[in-house]
Amino acid sequence: MPENSAKPLAAIYIRVSTQDQAQHGFSLDAQEDNLKNYASALGYEIFKIYRDEGKSAKDLKRPEMINLLRDAEARKFQAIFIYKLDRFSRSLKDLILTIDKLKEWNIDFVSLQDKIETASASGKLMFHIISAFAEFERNIIGDRTKFGMERKAKEGGFITKAPRGYKLVNKQLVPDQQAETIKRIFEEFLNTDISLTQLAKKHNLSTAGIKKLLQNTTYLGKVKFADVESQGSHPPIVGQELFDKVKTKLEGV
Repeated sequence: MPENSAKPLAAIYIRVSTQDQAQHGFSLDAQEDNLKNYASALGYEIFKIYRDEGKSAKDLKRPEMINLLRDAEARKFQAIFIYKLDRFSRSLKDLILTIDKLKEWNIDFVSLQDKIETASASGKLMFHIISAFAEFERNIIGDRTKFGMERKAKEGGFITKAPRGYKLVNKQLVPDQQAETIKRIFEEFLNTDISLTQLAKKHNLSTAGIKKLLQNTTYLGKVKFADVESQGSHPPIVGQELFDKVKTKLEGV
């Protein structure tokens, strides 16, 4: 495009699989010619043609698709033209989430055969509908993740990294060589006059860190997710009586 051209820039994306070519003679050249003419008729200048030949549309991991989306994020053009939605992606989820991302980048999206173009009022409505589906999909993913983590917690699985005194072995918490030190920290705090600050310094922790350690119910063999505590599948390091007495003393500090 000439530097002083007032026309908006358009990217053309074309894809054809080996099967498409063999069964339908659905060539890249045919898609390219149709899209160049359509973009020109709508007043666009061609920025670049992105061609993925012999590639499946099962996901977005195609060399030119990756380049296209990288350039879109960099706002190198104002619109993307495709021949048909299944040229872009056969995954509805990928399609919805990608078009929603293009909306965020202010990139128009035009599908010739599907009569979709997001530059018009009706096209903008389509964008809003697609965005609603994208938000729904993200919420579904979030709900599934939360459900999985809650279920794991209820079944005694551990959610985050291992705290001091434990190590992760096959995704299970197992007491390590520091387990006895953890127990001694609880006993020392309960049975001596040592301050939290002195205890923290002795064990290379901050005062807030030592207090958090003494309040950590993981050492009781429990797991916690979303403020819901469940019995874990890992062995405790301290007993309930010792933990409760430490808790009472902490409340008085």
